[in-house]
Amino acid sequence: MSSAVEINIDENSIPRDHLENAMIDSQLHECVKQDNTEALKRRFQQHLTEKLVTPCGNTLLHVAVSYGSDNIIAYLVKEFPSLITMRNSQNDTVLHLAARERTAIHTIKSLVELNPSLMRMANGKRNTPLHDAVIKGNEEVAKFLVARDPEVAYYSNKNGSSPLYLAVENGNKNGILDDLLDLGASIPITREDGDALPKRKSPVHAAIEQRNIDLLEKIAKAKPELLCLTDEELGNSLHYASSICFLEGVRFLLKNFLNGAYKTNSEGNYPIHVACKNESVDLVKEFLDIFPYPKEFLNKKGQNILHVAAENGQGNVVRYILEQYQKIVEPLLNEMDEDGNTPLHLAARHGQSTAAFVLVRDKRVENSIVNNENFTPYDVAKQQSQKAVDQYEKTDEMLAKEREQFDSKNSIPADEIQIEVNSEDVKDGKKNSTTEKATASTGSQGKDKAVDSKHYKLLDYYGTMTTLSILYFHARPKKSLYERFTSTQGKPPRKQETKSRTENLLVVAVLVVGVTFAGAIY
Repeated sequence: MSSAVEINIDENSIPRDHLENAMIDSQLHECVKQDNTEALKRRFQQHLTEKLVTPCGNTLLHVAVSYGSDNIIAYLVKEFPSLITMRNSQNDTVLHLAARERTAIHTIKSLVELNPSLMRMANGKRNTPLHDAVIKGNEEVAKFLVARDPEVAYYSNKNGSSPLYLAVENGNKNGILDDLLDLGASIPITREDGDALPKRKSPVHAAIEQRNIDLLEKIAKAKPELLCLTDEELGNSLHYASSICFLEGVRFLLKNFLNGAYKTNSEGNYPIHVACKNESVDLVKEFLDIFPYPKEFLNKKGQNILHVAAENGQGNVVRYILEQYQKIVEPLLNEMDEDGNTPLHLAARHGQSTAAFVLVRDKRVENSIVNNENFTPYDVAKQQSQKAVDQYEKTDEMLAKEREQFDSKNSIPADEIQIEVNSEDVKDGKKNSTTEKATASTGSQGKDKAVDSKHYKLLDYYGTMTTLSILYFHARPKKSLYERFTSTQGKPPRKQETKSRTENLLVVAVLVVGVTFAGAIY
């Protein structure tokens, strides 16, 4: 098997139109299994070459490789060299099968010697033989293949995973990651088909996903350039570590990949912005310890870190930022983004009551600034609360229609299906705390769906109304004494006006409850 055999690539396909008559019979299959070359030759006198396939498209060489029948393999590659590049119905070559079946390493070496292109051939899943060796934990084969063709370690399959990524994902099973890092090439910029490498699923991201600092350190030591890889969706490694609050990983990357802190992701955010989207104060502290000038980090919307924290309702992060030195905080407090919104505007727009409360209680925050729409934060809160009320009413109308449809299709009316909602859970905005009970199984699924839909609206409603209550007391425009006196003069109010004022008083009462709630949080 050591002698080279010339391969005719044009002959690497079996005529599938004759597939019905191309089955390998049991006797021929047994000859291959027993590695009986003479018996195989005798059977050949009764079979045409194009018939030598199994129901799943495996050739005799595929079968021989799967059984490790060395004599049969040697005979077939010599007499029928075109079999070497033939594929089965899954587009597997014999090398794919050998890598998965833990075939003797000398057979794999012989196949590669006969046709090195086998190492880069991809099957239906776009896996190369190296992919399959890594997946199966076949360390000896993986080590040989990556030594012969190092760049294949970066080839992506249909899922965007390279062998290197899979090795990290498998937790360095059988030490395969060590082999790929030691023997693999530096990151190639392009490959033969012109596809940039790699586009997705960086092995560093895999280590971060597992929160495995040991693998992260191993990669950084052997191939530090891998830290620079960027995922199309997740950003660079520092973005991703920040997004999942992997504190130890962020700390490590800030020491070993500081340049990543100056890169934006697909949303235009720097890693420090991503950190401020989460609730981890410790994470933000790591960035501010290294970058005590956060005003320089503006995302594509022109927002600083306080904008981002307020918009995402991270009250603890907002409070932590406000507690920093005046030189750090002052440039952030009342800065406007591209839409003219300050951090307080964004908290009001998104119904982030805790963040709004922390901001509005800080005397350095100006609550009368108007944005590009000429709205103050209080104006924004009023506008959003009206939208929330309208949305709530529309939802009620929608639910009423759903109940009518439900009642028309089921014997048990929807009103008789008991739904228990914990009021504390609703106030806290916790969907997963809601307890739902159905006393009847008939059609309960449709009713649950309706309740879930309503509950999601309630979350927005209460957050927005609580924010409005906070800004009503702390940020609404104050009337002068002259305005107060002049506004009370005139004719006695009509019945409709009296009713309207009564309703307003009720709203104020609700707002007081909201403020009490916000105060408890603070």
